[in-house]
Amino acid sequence: MATDAKADPEPHCREDDDNAPATAADDEDTGAQVAPIVKLEEVAVTTGEEDEDPILDLKAKLYRFDKEGNQWKERGVGNVKLLKHKVNGKVRLVMRQSKTLKICANHFVIPTMTVQEHSGNDKSCVWHAADFADGNLKEEMFCIRFGSVENCKTFMETVQDVAESQGKKEENKDATVTADLLDKLSVGESKSDGKEEDTVVASDTKEAVKDEAKTEEDKKDEAASKA
Repeated sequence: MATDAKADPEPHCREDDDNAPATAADDEDTGAQVAPIVKLEEVAVTTGEEDEDPILDLKAKLYRFDKEGNQWKERGVGNVKLLKHKVNGKVRLVMRQSKTLKICANHFVIPTMTVQEHSGNDKSCVWHAADFADGNLKEEMFCIRFGSVENCKTFMETVQDVAESQGKKEENKDATVTADLLDKLSVGESKSDGKEEDTVVASDTKEAVKDEAKTEEDKKDEAASKA
């Protein structure tokens, strides 16, 4: 009886091994390659900022003043940028939401634009602008809040410098246009003076020709009377 109780369990283990699933090492590598069902081509994504150089890039939270509700409404959290065009030199303010990349603000920095510190908060500032973020040009009042006082001051000073430089650029452009108009006007006057002189000379020439023809006719009449 004791011998039967101590029966060897090895046969049971061998049976379990035979029924065990095959391991990865037992699988044979066929070397077959499965081609993708749909082949996607790379698409160039443009942001509209390729022809612009960044002047400023700061993280902030933007608000828009709702006139109907008479309250500030959050527009989005992201990076506010000042971008200068490489050709015409114009500078625009652009801000996108950090996750969706939706445009929160999109307008030019013009000479008349002023940024002021928001009352009661030295990390925030406000300004007015004709904004195009929604696809339609609308007058908006914005408030932007930064994580530090230093970033807020940097933003205000940079925008102010850009606005002043754009104003000087407009003045120089107007002066150049005025100078060109004056040059064209002076050239036009000199040309008109020359035409008047030419007209006087031409009229004198015609009179001389008429007198000479008249003299020839008189000579013919005189010769005919003598005959």
